[in-house]
Amino acid sequence: MIPHFSDHAANERTYLAWVRTAISVMAFGFLLERFDIFLLFTSRAATRVTENLHTRASQWLGLGLLLVGALMIAGATLRYYRNHKAIEAEASSTYGDTWTARAMAALLVILAIFLTLYVARQVAALS
Repeated sequence: MIPHFSDHAANERTYLAWVRTAISVMAFGFLLERFDIFLLFTSRAATRVTENLHTRASQWLGLGLLLVGALMIAGATLRYYRNHKAIEAEASSTYGDTWTARAMAALLVILAIFLTLYVARQVAALS
């Protein structure tokens, strides 16, 4: 019998959920980084000339999301091992959120706001 098995299994499930989320963020970042191809295709297919399209921002935002996804995996790994040690320790310890998790969440909110404004501006330029 493995001591504290249910705690370790919950810790591992949480870690895997973080990794899945990070992979999704990175995949969205890759898609967004290639968003410029879609914009160039639609601007060429448009009946009128669109000069207000700025595709460089989608590349930087996509790269930013790739970086955030990599940082999420690194943070989740550190958190997994910290919780693993806390589960194995005989002494009780406090469980709290870290500043890195809050910083990544804030960064994702800022990126989401920027993405919303960016896409709205590109749609307005195409119409």
